[in-house]
Amino acid sequence: MTRKEFWNDPYQTALEAAVSSVNGAEITLDASIFFAFAGGQESDRGTIAGAPVLAARKEGLEIVYTLPEAHGLVPGQKVRVEIDWARRYRLMRLHFAAELVLELVYREIEGVEKIGAHIAQDKARIDFAWERSISPLLANFTAEANRIIGLDLAIRTGFEDQENERRFWEIEGFSRVACGGTHVRRTGEVGPLRLKRNNIGKGKERIEIYLEEG
Repeated sequence: MTRKEFWNDPYQTALEAAVSSVNGAEITLDASIFFAFAGGQESDRGTIAGAPVLAARKEGLEIVYTLPEAHGLVPGQKVRVEIDWARRYRLMRLHFAAELVLELVYREIEGVEKIGAHIAQDKARIDFAWERSISPLLANFTAEANRIIGLDLAIRTGFEDQENERRFWEIEGFSRVACGGTHVRRTGEVGPLRLKRNNIGKGKERIEIYLEEG
């Protein structure tokens, strides 16, 4: 099983690892900093032994990486794993921003149900089953999220259940929130947010989350 160093240090951009298995274009590693799509957060981009990672997916507690067919790797081979740090850092910031907005929505709207989420490099979104427009609440959500970000609170992460790799984050004033993505260490790293409402169909509301710098 891959040792997931992106949880130990989400700021690490390169790692020496060993190939655990090879199945055609697909490989596994003994350790990795390369996050695979989960919880709505997109996979990292980067290279393994200089070859571009074409896809990364979770299989149970394992991570399987797809490389070009001619990668030439064999089990036991030492390889260098590198990630696109600029992309990772934006994903980390937008991921926590989305988690924070979600918790604020839960606090404000009784009975609202999250039905989807996606965190990309340009924006994050959360989809809800909700019969009314969420627009009248957006200004308050934006102000409160930016207030908490401005406090520059420490974000603590860890395992609720290490054997099954169930993780959490928490900040002062919030209960623990289950989440296995990569996180910044302090709320202030997120920077100012802008929220936008998008109606995606009857009984469905979407909040889009943008970092103010673009």
